[in-house]
Amino acid sequence: MKTKPIIITVFILSALAFKVATNWVVDSQKSKVQFEASGPMGKVNGSFSGLKSTVVFDPNNLAGSSIKASVEVSTIETGIALRNSDLRNKEEWFNAAKYPQVTIQSKKIEKTTTGYKMTADLTIKNVTRPVVIGFNFTPSGNGGLFTSLFTINREDFGLGKAGGVVGKEVTVNLEVPVSK
Repeated sequence: MKTKPIIITVFILSALAFKVATNWVVDSQKSKVQFEASGPMGKVNGSFSGLKSTVVFDPNNLAGSSIKASVEVSTIETGIALRNSDLRNKEEWFNAAKYPQVTIQSKKIEKTTTGYKMTADLTIKNVTRPVVIGFNFTPSGNGGLFTSLFTINREDFGLGKAGGVVGKEVTVNLEVPVSK
């Protein structure tokens, strides 16, 4: 039965030839999840902390790449205690007790002329919408940095009053350092 070792060898070589995307460890402490929206008194800036993410990414194996991430709504910070309380607690906004997380799950990652784009499902307040998010990855030694700047319509997720004094568009800025 000399064919059995040959079959096993071919199987092992085939498995090695199939490149597996890299599992990255996200530095939650250094990650930035920031947002900006127009408010009644000008721009409102804020952030979420404690990003939790599973990142499997290889520029040479985008089909095997995926990103799943979440932030706790209770970590929202705008620099104004009353506003933070309203955003965290009111049903009109996030209601962290009822909807504790904002999550995103990639469906597809593709190369673009300027970086990458991820087609994903974004879930806020149990409302899931498809989004397309452009991002860049800058490798550095045994790590790298994912960056992204994108816009969502807050009304699509039931955030705030439709047509209210807060602008519809919310710009999200992400900086996510990773290591192997």
